[in-house]
Amino acid sequence: MSKKATKYTFRKFINDAHLWLGIGSGIILFLVCLSGTALTFEEELKDLFAKEFVVADASGSPLSMEELKESLSKEGIVTNVTIPAARDEALKFSVKTSPKERRGTTYFVDPYSGEYQKVQKSNLDGFFLTMFKMHRWLLLETEVGRPIVGVATLIFLFLAISGIILWFPKKMKWKNFKPGFKIKFKANWKRINHDLHNTLGFYACIFLVIMSLTGLFWSFEWYRDAGSKVLGTKVFGNRGGGPQFESALKPGTTEKTFEEILQLTSTELAFEGETTITIPATDNEVYTITKNNNSRFSPVITDKLVLDRDGTLLHKELFADKPLNVQIASLIKPIHIGTIYGSFSKIIYFFACLIATSLPITGTLIWINKLKKKKSKKKQPVFV
Repeated sequence: MSKKATKYTFRKFINDAHLWLGIGSGIILFLVCLSGTALTFEEELKDLFAKEFVVADASGSPLSMEELKESLSKEGIVTNVTIPAARDEALKFSVKTSPKERRGTTYFVDPYSGEYQKVQKSNLDGFFLTMFKMHRWLLLETEVGRPIVGVATLIFLFLAISGIILWFPKKMKWKNFKPGFKIKFKANWKRINHDLHNTLGFYACIFLVIMSLTGLFWSFEWYRDAGSKVLGTKVFGNRGGGPQFESALKPGTTEKTFEEILQLTSTELAFEGETTITIPATDNEVYTITKNNNSRFSPVITDKLVLDRDGTLLHKELFADKPLNVQIASLIKPIHIGTIYGSFSKIIYFFACLIATSLPITGTLIWINKLKKKKSKKKQPVFV
C-alpha cells in the first residue's frame, strides 16, 4: 500500500536548509564560535596572569607631566599618555622605542615616584593571538581564511533566523510554546540534547544575530559599503583618526604647559573619566584628547577635543551630539566584541558565544539520531 505524498511546505524547506547548511558549516562555525568565546575576556585573563604595577603612595603631590615625560624619554619618543580618573592608579605612557613601532610600547608610571615599568608580556599572549587568527581567518592566509569565515558567518546568520522560525510551534497556542522556553532535564538524553539546541539557541539568538551582522563588516568590502549606505555614514571611516589638524601658532607664541592643557580639558569636558592625550612631537602638531565619562553606562563612549599648543580650541566632538547613524557606525566594533556595556555585556556575550559553540554539536547529534530512527523504521517489516 503506497503512502500519500506529503506536501513540501515552506517550514519543511526552512528545516532542510537549516539542517544541511548547519551540517556543512558545522566545523567552521564551531571553531569561529569557540575562538570568539575565548576572546571575550582576553584582557581580564591577561591581567590576571600579569604582574600588577602598584602605585605605592598616592597621598603626596604628583610629579609634573614634563618631569615624567623627561624620565621616559631615554626609552624613546613619548607619543601619548592615559590618565585614569582615580588618583591611586598608574599612568599609561605610549613610547616609540624604535622607528619600526607603529603604536609604541606601553609603560606603567607611578605619578608620585616617577618609577615606571614596561607592560609585561603575558603567558597567554600566544594563545590569544592564535584564537584571534582562528576567529578571523581559521589560521589560514588572510586572503583565503577571511572569505571562508565571511561565508560561514552568512550561513550562521541564516541559521539563527531560520532557527527562530522553527522554534515557533506549528499551532500558535500557549501550551505549544511552553516547551520551547525550558530544558526538560528529567527526560532521556536525546530530548535533553534537543532542548539544549532548541531552547538555548532561542535565548542566544538575538545576540548571535547582532554578532553576525557586525562581524561581516570585517569579512566583505561589499558588505561594508552596503552597510555604510544603509547607515548613511562610512563604517570604519575614522580609522585614520578623523579630520587632521595642524598648529596655527606663530613663532614666539607662549605655549601652555601640559598641566594647563589638562585643566582646559577638565573645563571643556567637565566630568570624571579616563583621559588620553596625544602629545605633539613637532611644531606642526597639536594636542588630541579623548575622554570617557564614568557616569555613562558604556565605558567605550568617548568625547574628543583638539587643542593647539597655546590652548586654542580647534575642535570639539561630543558623542551625544553626533547623529544616531554616526553613533551606531562608530560603535560597530564594541557592539561586535561585547565591550559596549563593559563587564555586563561581556558576560552576556560570553554565554551567548558558549551556546553558539555548542549548537553545531547538539545539531549534529539531533541529525544522527534522526538518521538512526529512519534506519530502524526501514528495517521493520511492512504488511500490505
